[in-house]
Amino acid sequence: MSRGKILVVDDDLDILEVVGIILEGEGFQVELMENGKNIYERIASFNPNLIILDVMLGNMDGREICNSIKSTKETQDIPVIMISATHNLDQFIKKNCNPDDFLEKPFDFVNLIHKVELKLIA
Repeated sequence: MSRGKILVVDDDLDILEVVGIILEGEGFQVELMENGKNIYERIASFNPNLIILDVMLGNMDGREICNSIKSTKETQDIPVIMISATHNLDQFIKKNCNPDDFLEKPFDFVNLIHKVELKLIA
């Protein structure tokens, strides 16, 4: 039985694959996206309980996607955890898109799982 559905969006295919493997190993159902294109169609079809979203997605800005998710009635209640390789971005991101949590890359997978579990219980 699945512990919840998680949509992971990151343009780094290695990170995407590893995060997917880790979360699936913890019993989550995971969908992977390498960019934010068509994210609303994927949200509608997959119906995730949580979204893990990279700040920098090639030519797209994850903060804008997060802001759009958080300001859309149908998706505003889905928790979003932002991830980024740029340090000290958490305050900057909160001002721009108000994610539910933030992780700096490289991140500890135990910490990732802990944050995911906290958001799914909340």
